[in-house]
Parts: sequence; structure tokens; C-alpha cells
Amino acid sequence: MLTESSSTGSAGPSPDAEMHQTGEQVTLAQPGSLKCTRCGYAIALAASDELPRCPNCGGESFRRMSIFATSKLKTNSVETADTPPEWLAEARAQLEQPGSYLAFEDEDGGYAVIRLEPGWTRIGRSAAADVLLDNPTVSRRHALVVVTEAGVRALDDRSLNGLFVNGERVEWAPLTDGDELEIGRYRIYLLEA
Repeated sequence: MLTESSSTGSAGPSPDAEMHQTGEQVTLAQPGSLKCTRCGYAIALAASDELPRCPNCGGESFRRMSIFATSKLKTNSVETADTPPEWLAEARAQLEQPGSYLAFEDEDGGYAVIRLEPGWTRIGRSAAADVLLDNPTVSRRHALVVVTEAGVRALDDRSLNGLFVNGERVEWAPLTDGDELEIGRYRIYLLEA
């Protein structure tokens, strides 16, 4: 563990603020939320995780987050993919029933397609999530998607890194066929059949 000192009278981090580096193994005493010192991207780690590079900027230094402070990613937009991934056309072709679906690349390099039922769908890292994304870049309660007669909408569920729709940070946004949601390191697409 490294510590960073600050000059007297500075509004910066305290001299005892914990600093951690990419590749460092997290022990039972260290799990929790950390933020990238370069861009503010927040990650949450379990006791058995290894600290990754920042998925947002590639940074390698992280500071433990205060449980009382709010941290937001230092950006209002992200780059969207120039072209949809190749697997998306295949996923769309396999949709047999009319409805709204979420499609995303899974941890194994394949893809997952989830049919949205009317009402709320919880997305996050929590075991209580309807769409479980087990990655430290995803908050336990990251986002909600709601299907109503009026259409499909997405809501940021007080996540640390925010919800992005088609590259723009949103709190609450309507979704249409082909829209791209960025939730942590995941790019999730809304498909309508």
C-alpha cells in the first residue's frame, strides 16, 4: 500500500489517504470502492479481486473512496462504437417473439439476450439484480429499465460511474431499437422485435 502526502493547508487528500496500484492483490481487509486518481472512475472490489487498470482511462493509481463522499466520473459523454458488434445481427436474427430485449457480450466472449417483461428490470452487480453484471465497474444497483405501454426507458439507479445512452450521460432517458447503454465496462443494446 502506498500513501500520498499533501501540503499543509491543501484541500487535497489527507496524508493518510490510501493509494493502490494496478495488479495489487486485494486482501480481506481491503475490499470496497476505489476511484481512479486520474479520471474519478469508481470500481468496487471483493476480497479476492486483483486491482485492474482503469476501464475508462487506463490509469493505474486508485484511492479508497469515502463512504460519505459522492464520486462521479469526470465526463458527461463517452465514445460509442462506430459500428455495432458483429454478434448483434446474429442476436437480432434469433429473436422469435415480439417484444423488447437487452443484448450484451458476456464474460465468456459470447453474448446474452434477455427478454424484458413489462415493469422494472434491475441491472447491477447485486445478486438481487435481474441482469447480473459481475464486474467491479458496475455498481450493485446500477440502472433500471422499465417497459410500459408508452415505451422503454432507462434510469440511473444512483450508480457511481453513471448510465450512458448512446454516449451521453443520462439520469432518465427513453430508449428505442438499437440504442446503446453503457453500464460500467458493458455495452448493452436494446433490441425490438
